[in-house]
Amino acid sequence: MTRHDPVLISGCSSGIGAATAETLVRAGHTVYATARRTETLAGLEALGCHTLALDVTSEDSMIAAVNAVEADHGKVGTLINNAGYGEYGPIEEADLDRVRTMFETNVFGLARLTQLVLPAMRRSRSGRIVNIGSMGGRITFPIGGFYHASKYAVEAISDALRVEVKPFGIDVILVEPGLIRTNFESRVNESLETATPSHGEDTAYADLLAASDKSTTSGYANDFMTTSP
Repeated sequence: MTRHDPVLISGCSSGIGAATAETLVRAGHTVYATARRTETLAGLEALGCHTLALDVTSEDSMIAAVNAVEADHGKVGTLINNAGYGEYGPIEEADLDRVRTMFETNVFGLARLTQLVLPAMRRSRSGRIVNIGSMGGRITFPIGGFYHASKYAVEAISDALRVEVKPFGIDVILVEPGLIRTNFESRVNESLETATPSHGEDTAYADLLAASDKSTTSGYANDFMTTSP
């Protein structure tokens, strides 16, 4: 990746996306940092990032973001698919509408954004796709089954895509972070708070939820990441 090749990053309002954008722009790369609400990107813009509105559940939004980068540079040099979050709870009790919405972000948004950048990458016979997966794409814990399923999907997509696009000079990289203290854990806690058993006799679920809440609080108790380069 050269410093002149533009980097498009989804989900930059906080956490890994914000830290990655900051690190790359400080190193001299051309960075397009995105989020659903551009006001959350003011700090990155001040550092020199280009900022764009991008909602990975919206076809029009994804097309507009990719078109903006390609209008300036001809192609996206590196796409970092970072946008994602978790829905947690027992499989039986899960709100499937919320699960579908999570999959739209974690899986289908990632897949569609990748589809949109690939034609220009193929024409130039160069490019890089970086998918932010999770250690949760390799192991599964109770209460997180649907989140893990979304990350297993990212693993499968990444592994297949890597072979498909290698002849065109395009690299596919899968990153599998462990616990990192970002705003992600607040979404986990919010999801756990709504995932209460609806059947009084299902006391095992209540015990599992309590244990999961405790382990989440403990797991995110320490900072494991700094945004400093």
